[in-house]
Amino acid sequence: MSTELERLAARLREFARARDWERFHTPKNLAMALSGEAGELVAEFQWLTPEESLDLDPATLARVRSELGDVTAYLVRLADVLGVDLVEAANARLDVNDRRYDPELYRGSARKAPPLDP
Repeated sequence: MSTELERLAARLREFARARDWERFHTPKNLAMALSGEAGELVAEFQWLTPEESLDLDPATLARVRSELGDVTAYLVRLADVLGVDLVEAANARLDVNDRRYDPELYRGSARKAPPLDP
């Protein structure tokens, strides 16, 4: 994991430890909290046009920034509890998608690629 993510994971770990919250930070609970926070992020964009979503007013941008912080914190905490290196996992997933979505076949297309053969 990158140094910044490692520092954030350590800070989140200490935050939970200082409050005796480790017992609540199970993968199930953290995944559920992450999903809830992602929903709060989505709600900020729910009725905006695509154009409006690209040009947020300062108050909306502040709320979006806060929700992104919550989503990031829960994602990093979940990965830490599970021992998953987020940067490594994201790079591995990008490698898979790089094989699935040939630029010559998918450039400018939103269609879904079939799963890779094992």
